[in-house]
Amino acid sequence: MMDTDLASLYRDIIIDHNKSPRNFRELPPPREEAEGYNPLCGDRLTIYLHMDGERIREVSFQGSGCAISVASASLMTEALNGKTRSEAEAMIRKIRALLTGDEQGPDPATLDKLGALAGVRAYPSRVKCATLAWHTLHTALEGMHRSDTE
Repeated sequence: MMDTDLASLYRDIIIDHNKSPRNFRELPPPREEAEGYNPLCGDRLTIYLHMDGERIREVSFQGSGCAISVASASLMTEALNGKTRSEAEAMIRKIRALLTGDEQGPDPATLDKLGALAGVRAYPSRVKCATLAWHTLHTALEGMHRSDTE
């Protein structure tokens, strides 16, 4: 169970990123993009990517959704700018493990601000909200990989 001060800090991070989402804009073409939709609650996001070879030069998002989905997308864009495709895929796996409560999941303290998403585990119906941006990013990266090899 999370310490009360840590839970409060994490809650503050989620609130801040929902009220003032980072990288909330459309990137100009040429870009890769993917759309994500959660029909259970109506969250809808578009993830935009500018790549420099295998490195994410810039990632942003637009859309609407609950506080958790917006905050998760905002936190994701901050964490992944400048990372390689393989680093991004590894982070997607870590966040999925963190949110699903996987025994092999990472310690939230090792994830900097992304650790704030750990609190979502206590609300299973909200896990899809928190993972929407991450699944959408994965789709964008997979689409790029396919189109690069076709």
